[in-house]
Amino acid sequence: MTRPRSSTLQSSILDEARRVLVAEGYSHLSMRRIAAAVGCTATSIYLYYRNKDALIHALIDEGMELLQEQLERSALPADEPLERMRALCRAYLEFGLENPEYYEVMFMLHPERMDRYPAEKYRRARRNLEIFSETLGAIHSGDAAERPDLKVLTTVLWFSLHGAVTLMNARRIDVSIDRKELLDQAVSHSLQIAARPSPSQMTSSPIQ
Repeated sequence: MTRPRSSTLQSSILDEARRVLVAEGYSHLSMRRIAAAVGCTATSIYLYYRNKDALIHALIDEGMELLQEQLERSALPADEPLERMRALCRAYLEFGLENPEYYEVMFMLHPERMDRYPAEKYRRARRNLEIFSETLGAIHSGDAAERPDLKVLTTVLWFSLHGAVTLMNARRIDVSIDRKELLDQAVSHSLQIAARPSPSQMTSSPIQ
């Protein structure tokens, strides 16, 4: 996977910080430890990141950017909305399963004390959900009065995808289950969520 452009030293700093976070947790991450591992001084790291939390925020932002690139590559705007949603769901699952360290830092890291995630980075991160929401809007493009709450529906869809990635990365799934079949069913279930009518609608058309 192509990562955002950065200097070789900065890339090494991010890679080592991600490794320590996933392997040992927030409390074991320090500028001095990273510096020793990548062969620089702690002062050099501070040229890029003002403190440990700013470094973690950069890691989250990097992962969110890579996820956005994968989502945007997977689903062409000209595609039929349900097929575009199918591509988005599969791309999200593939990203999470192929990049477990990124995913861990992006969504599973919960230190007790960490600086607030910067607003501009949060807005960029939200773009990933907005891609899903825009596609849901195209799926439910009929009568506005019958349209489901897209913010709620997007979040429920994300619940489903996130749960699949988290359980599979944690190896909490029965190993006798065929992986491809499981992922296919996860995508199909997500499409059913995407096509779900609003509570006021009396009929629905299940996705096969």
